Amino acid sequence: MAASLGPKIIEILKHKLSYGAKIIQFGSQDKIFRKNFSIKEGEKLLQAFQCYLYTTAGAIAGLLFVSSERVAFCGHRSIKTYSTTGKLLKFQYKVSIPLGKINGVNERLNMKRPSNKYVELATVDDFNFWFMGFINFKKTLRCLHQATNVGCLSNS
Repeated sequence: MAASLGPKIIEILKHKLSYGAKIIQFGSQDKIFRKNFSIKEGEKLLQAFQCYLYTTAGAIAGLLFVSSERVAFCGHRSIKTYSTTGKLLKFQYKVSIPLGKINGVNERLNMKRPSNKYVELATVDDFNFWFMGFINFKKTLRCLHQATNVGCLSNS
């Protein structure tokens, strides 16, 4: 059992150190948010959470921002891919969803591992975003529900 926890703890520590380095570099979560997203006048950052965004290519570590106008995610590292001409391309994975476009915030459990909880964020145009690996899952879920003011469809 201890062997299976080792790599997870190491990954968590790596991400915490990476996050801490970003805070030191930029000064605050708010500055990281403002650096990565175009901010509307009067928009306020409510909370930021370290997590993973699940994609078809795998989980991407980053920060989930909840503001007075949107829910946004910004990956910690650049994603590398190649163009059709073979040139290496690097880009930062970002998602920005206006609060008015969010149709639901739902708690989901992994049936094989019930301790693995996910937040499913559903949009009015039928896109689903899956976030996982939160340090404080309940706090994150509560913050998302308050910001979006949409009902929770889970049994929590």
